[in-house]
Amino acid sequence: MKRRTLVFASPALLGAPALSWAQAAYPSKPIRYIVPVAAGGGSDMVGRTVTERWGQALKQTFLVDNQAGGGGVIACQATARAAPDGYTLLQGYVATHGTSPATRKVPYDAIKDFTPIGMIGGTPNVLVVNAALPVNNVKEFIAYLKQNPGKLSYGSAGAGSLTHLTMELFKQQVNSFMVHIPYRGIAPAFTDLIGGQTQAMFPGLAAAVPHIRSGRVRPLAVTGPKRHPQFKDVPTLEESGFKGFDAQQWYGVVGPAGMPAPIVKTLNESLATVLRAPDLREKLSVEAVEPSVMTPEQFGDFIRADITRWTKLAKDRGIQLDS
Repeated sequence: MKRRTLVFASPALLGAPALSWAQAAYPSKPIRYIVPVAAGGGSDMVGRTVTERWGQALKQTFLVDNQAGGGGVIACQATARAAPDGYTLLQGYVATHGTSPATRKVPYDAIKDFTPIGMIGGTPNVLVVNAALPVNNVKEFIAYLKQNPGKLSYGSAGAGSLTHLTMELFKQQVNSFMVHIPYRGIAPAFTDLIGGQTQAMFPGLAAAVPHIRSGRVRPLAVTGPKRHPQFKDVPTLEESGFKGFDAQQWYGVVGPAGMPAPIVKTLNESLATVLRAPDLREKLSVEAVEPSVMTPEQFGDFIRADITRWTKLAKDRGIQLDS
């Protein structure tokens, strides 16, 4: 008992600041982990899979708090207003910290109101077409577009979504036209693509996997710098002549602005350990997510670059939506 008393008393005896001692003890209670979507979807699965292992690494419990609504606005506001003590974290993703700030006025600053913790990973978008369309690769698709001006349409998960902006980026680069048909989510968009009401789409790979494997849609290319391990025969857009063409459904972790550096370091390093585990890669492959380790600085730079890219495209294409 005496030894324990001395160990716990020693920081005060040595004159260590209370804040430093509090940081050294982090985490000493459960961590609230806000996921900005309803329970049961892919993003929720990613969050629960990661936090289960992250909690083991930190020897502390993560309490997953699903806060759907407003395209992530509710969850972002709750996080931004929380105390920056490391006990409230947000699973930010491409909508909350990429496409939404680029296309609409949101009641938070995606950069200034948050502390980057680290990337979790991402899944590429994939250019798919209706299986009956007489094209087998990107070159043939572009030729078909130009031979049928104004006759093709594409679906998206909604105006301003990543599926919308990725196809607009593609249209901009090939200097061609397709009518945009926004849906309320990716499921009805796939229903009409399979039924032939639309001809093409740029969904996240995870959403497309069952339809690709069933043969109801045909994949032409994926975004990103390399082929996806689940579809090694599908080329990248870069291989198809689109240098630097990138878009991905990514997930990462942020906290409120002003978090202490030692806590950020603890969270980032423990998250990196979790992401490097082979069994986590296998679990996340269900959502076609490839883990990606980044420092807080790298992740902050990544968020800024993503917002900048989509903001420029939205301006170029005249895409500005109400909040």
